[in-house]
Amino acid sequence: MDADEALSPASVGMTAAVDAQTSHLVEVWGDTVDIRHLAWSVALGIGISLGAFFSANYFLALYVHDAAMTRAYAMLVGLAGCLIAGAVCAKLFKPKRVVVDQSSDTARREEVLDQLAAEAGGLGFVSDLPLAVATEMKELGLYDVFLKHEQRIDASKRALDEGRVTTDAIEENTSKESS
Repeated sequence: MDADEALSPASVGMTAAVDAQTSHLVEVWGDTVDIRHLAWSVALGIGISLGAFFSANYFLALYVHDAAMTRAYAMLVGLAGCLIAGAVCAKLFKPKRVVVDQSSDTARREEVLDQLAAEAGGLGFVSDLPLAVATEMKELGLYDVFLKHEQRIDASKRALDEGRVTTDAIEENTSKESS
């Protein structure tokens, strides 16, 4: 998109619409919700559950003469009202999360594995994995990625160790020659 397209009224209007929509989104318990829909859901939940409780309390009082039993059954009906309110709100207000399925290239995977290896505890070894975990990783196509990363790290450590040995030998020979 060039500068003229970026400033066209259509693209500016689309950006404003997206910004207006996302300004109402908040994160609650690890999920993205529209704050307006959340408020309506709370109101519907209160209305439906209390309506069910008070209605059940009134009608059960007509037939059940024990007040404690009437209140206990009314609470069960109120609880059922909560479940109904949850189903109604789930039907009315669709999820706001956006799931993006993108493939990552090998370099990005290696970068992420290097970051994970640098954290406390490191990655460990694929040979140490329980059979169930290894099987699941193979099904997801991750086992080979971790195995190749482990082999790459081992090869770089060996090369580094060989480089030290060679450097140490050169320094030793140089110090003997100068003596």
